[in-house]
Amino acid sequence: MHGPFFLRPFPHMVSLKLTFIPGLCLLLFVACSEPVVHDDITKAADEFQEYKGANGPILHVLGTLQDGGAPHMGCDRPCCRNLFLRPASDRKVVSLGIADANDDSGELALFEATPDVASQLHALQESSGIRGVLPAIFLTHAHIGHYSGLMYLGREVLGASGVQVHAMPRFCSFLQNNGPWDQLISLGNIEIVPLQEDSLVQVTKRVQTLPIRVPHRDEYSETVGYRIVGPNRSVLFIPDINKWELWERDLKQQLALVDRAYLDATFFDSSEVGHRDMSEIPHPFIVETMAFLNVLDSGEKAKVHFIHMNHTNPCLSDTSKAYHHVLSSGFHVALVNDQYPL
Repeated sequence: MHGPFFLRPFPHMVSLKLTFIPGLCLLLFVACSEPVVHDDITKAADEFQEYKGANGPILHVLGTLQDGGAPHMGCDRPCCRNLFLRPASDRKVVSLGIADANDDSGELALFEATPDVASQLHALQESSGIRGVLPAIFLTHAHIGHYSGLMYLGREVLGASGVQVHAMPRFCSFLQNNGPWDQLISLGNIEIVPLQEDSLVQVTKRVQTLPIRVPHRDEYSETVGYRIVGPNRSVLFIPDINKWELWERDLKQQLALVDRAYLDATFFDSSEVGHRDMSEIPHPFIVETMAFLNVLDSGEKAKVHFIHMNHTNPCLSDTSKAYHHVLSSGFHVALVNDQYPL
């Protein structure tokens, strides 16, 4: 029997080989005769590596979930049941991080102090290479998933010293006059820094942010989003808002001012949480936001990355119809560990 020794036990493969190999050679010839052109994704990755090598400030997505996280307490649905058995490292409560490897030792910042803050700070330090530095913290509002991580700065855990916590005036008063947060202040673990609406404040030497009021359930504090401004790019971060039509600003105009936007995507649609009164937990559904922004061109739509997803949100699965509907409509779903140069 003829042919290479590794085909001799399988004579039928000799004929297959004779048919397949010339075809493969033809494909290789055609492929090699065409110029190599980077697609948009490869080009973006190349630009990012070049920017990262220049030590520019980088925004890191550290969490994408609603306050309760996943698996969610009291949830026995498949979306949680499997996670109780096999926890997923990418299921973290919503947070963005800033790493600025400047000429000094480098600076870090966290937008939100979540119940997952320990692993999120570790991830930010490891991915940026800026270790031994504690972040400045910028808070949006006083709902548990957005500020309760401050407790880990106290004497029971980190015993931090002088971590700057930026919040709106009413929120500052809440922290100063209620335990256990007032103890963090009296022990010097944190330093409260009041924010002023629509007033720029330094995040790092090369990054600034602008707090923007948004309508939400303000039981204990104001609610803000942030426009985060780097030397080259800017980002809009609004993890919580009641409905876009209740906002005194036009979301379309706000999108035009930035290069990327992380927007409230708590629920995909109204059918998602049948046992809760949705009027008690108002948020814009993803389908509503996409319909509202459908008049925009593809470039503006592509700026939107949906974030702050409830544990029931089907967009948490990249195999779901909802996830692919978002992508095919020209929008994005935020992903943990995503990095964006500012």
